[in-house]
Amino acid sequence: MSMYTAVLLIRCLYANGKQRLSTYKEIATTCFGAVGGWVTFFFNSWILLGAPILYMVLSGSNLNELCAGTKAELGVLPWSIISCVIVAIPFILVKSMKEVAFMSALGAAATAVVVIIVIVVAGIDHKTLQNIHHDTVIWPKFPIALSTICFSFGGNVVYPHVEASMKKPRDWPKVVAGGLTTCVILYFATAVPGYYVYGDTVQSPVYNSISNGVPKMIAISIMTFHVITAAPILLTSFALDVEEMLNITVERFGVVKEFLIRACLRILTVVFVGVIGAVIPHFDDLMSLIGSFANCALILIFPIIFYFKLTGFRNKPIYELAWCGLTMLMGVVGLVFGTISSIEALVADFKKS
Repeated sequence: MSMYTAVLLIRCLYANGKQRLSTYKEIATTCFGAVGGWVTFFFNSWILLGAPILYMVLSGSNLNELCAGTKAELGVLPWSIISCVIVAIPFILVKSMKEVAFMSALGAAATAVVVIIVIVVAGIDHKTLQNIHHDTVIWPKFPIALSTICFSFGGNVVYPHVEASMKKPRDWPKVVAGGLTTCVILYFATAVPGYYVYGDTVQSPVYNSISNGVPKMIAISIMTFHVITAAPILLTSFALDVEEMLNITVERFGVVKEFLIRACLRILTVVFVGVIGAVIPHFDDLMSLIGSFANCALILIFPIIFYFKLTGFRNKPIYELAWCGLTMLMGVVGLVFGTISSIEALVADFKKS
């Protein structure tokens, strides 16, 4: 479903037959006017800023754990601030998605290494763990599970900028299919052994479940590197949207003034991310909330609505309409019920703390 809507989203950029639209917001504005554009921009910004917030919280937690027992054990908050400073450097210096593409490649390689570590250590732990409980299906948890996995397929928020930076944009369907298929393989490679070995005691992130030792420390280090390199990608996409809306260009302000304005805007963005991350530290439930509230709409609902609006409804074959209906139904389930479950879990977290 995510692959399908990713292709539809890019088709919407070219649907008017005149000039390529540049952002998710422009597609929504073309379809439903200013109101539709701002609603979409709100959802889009929720992800583009919300995910880096999660990453900074996770990075701060990981770095503090790595430094446990040493003078560098400063606490999660100071390390989260340090992570924000590290992320701010490439975020301010780079200007477009092409310049941060290498970070995506590094992040993918880092994730693959962590997956291998989890698989190997889980296999070793399986020999020593006993009385692990498994459930075949937990139906009440289906909506929140759906919304959480939607977070992992939330690339729609950056796809317009990624496609624009490609050397061969026509290859977009192949690129997104290959990328998301790789994600699926990596997710199954951790989900299956993770739940099989640790059952209902499995934690998020999954490497917190494996036994303590050098492999776990390596996994934490690598994943920290991954989230620090992934955050500028999402923040850059957000900054490009805002800079286009404000018409911050070299042609308008000149090279020096344009850079200073852009740098100030991006510094304020990183400060916002750091402040929110310091206030809301509960990583797993916040991830579920962001996934259900925004990703379900941006991935499974909006692209189909915009596609029908721009290209028509009656000219589609019945099987495509049925598939679109099922996709939107999944999106609504994740959006409504997942949001409710996530908010309840988040409220419970704050009551405990």
